[in-house]
Amino acid sequence: MMLPPGTPDLDALALLASVAELGSLGAAARRHGISQPAASMRITALERRLGLRLLDRGRTGSVLTDAGQAVVELGRPVLTAALALTDGIAGLHRAQRPGLRIVASTTIADHRIPHWLTALRKVHPEVAVVLDVANSRQVAAAVRDREAELGFVEGPHPPPGLGSRVLTADELVVVVAPGHPWASRRRPLTACELADTPLLWRERGSGTRDTVWETLEIHGTPAPPAAELGSAAAILATARSGAAPAVVSRLIVAHELRAGTLRAVPLAESNPLTRKFRAIWHRRTPPTGPAAELVELAARIEAARTQRH
Repeated sequence: MMLPPGTPDLDALALLASVAELGSLGAAARRHGISQPAASMRITALERRLGLRLLDRGRTGSVLTDAGQAVVELGRPVLTAALALTDGIAGLHRAQRPGLRIVASTTIADHRIPHWLTALRKVHPEVAVVLDVANSRQVAAAVRDREAELGFVEGPHPPPGLGSRVLTADELVVVVAPGHPWASRRRPLTACELADTPLLWRERGSGTRDTVWETLEIHGTPAPPAAELGSAAAILATARSGAAPAVVSRLIVAHELRAGTLRAVPLAESNPLTRKFRAIWHRRTPPTGPAAELVELAARIEAARTQRH
C-alpha cells in the first residue's frame, strides 16, 4: 500500500485534534509535552503539507477554521485506528515477553520466594514470573503435569520421578501457648512424648506433616490429631488458644516467639525435626535460562543465610 503525497503527519494531526478539544493551542502544547512555539510550527507545517489554513491566529488565541474542523473530523477515525495499532503492537510485545511459571509450598512462597524473586529481577527484569501456591504434594503434581516449569517444596524426601536440588534445611519447632503445661517445663521433650500427644496437624500432602509424621513414626504410631488445619495461620491461631501443641517451621513462628504469644518447647534430641527445601522440575526438561538462574540464586541466598545464622 502506497500513501499518496500530502498524507498528514499523525503527530501533527493529533495536535490539531487536541486544539479542537481543548480550545487552545497552548493547552494542546502542554498535553503533548512541547512548547507553544513548537506546537505552532507543527501546525504550520501541517497547513503547508495539506495546502489548507487550519488555524486563525489572533491576539486572543487560535481558533480552528472551517477547514481545520473538517480535517479534525476526517482525521478522528485515522487517529483511533493508529491508537488501536499501537495498542495491538504493545500486546504483541507483552505476549513475547519471557515468562516463568512456578509453584511453591506455602512456607516457601510466604517466607523465601520474595527474596529469590527480588534477586532474579535484578538480573532478568524482563521476565514475568507467575507464582501459584499449594501444598508440597500439589506442587509436585503440577510440575509432573507440566503446569509449572519449576516447583519449590518442603519435606524429608524429593518427590518421586522428578529432578530436584536441595536449597537449604528448615528447622521445625514445637510450640505451645504460654499457659500450656509444656511452656514452663524444665525437662526437654522426648520424641516419644511428642508422638503420644495429639498435635495440631496440617492437611495430608503438606511437607511439614510428612516430615513430622516420618520422624515420630520411628517411636510408634503418632497419636490421632487434635485437629487438622489447612494453613499455617490456622495452626498458629489454634495453638495460641491453648488447644494443643503444634510443630511448625521456625520461619513461620519467629514473630510469635519474639512477641511471647507462643513458646518453643525444647527437645531432648539435637534438632531432630528438620526438613529440606527443594527446587523440583520435570526430569525431561531440566531448568534452563531464568528458571535455572532462579534455582542458583535461591541456593546462594540460602547458603549465605545459613552462614549468618
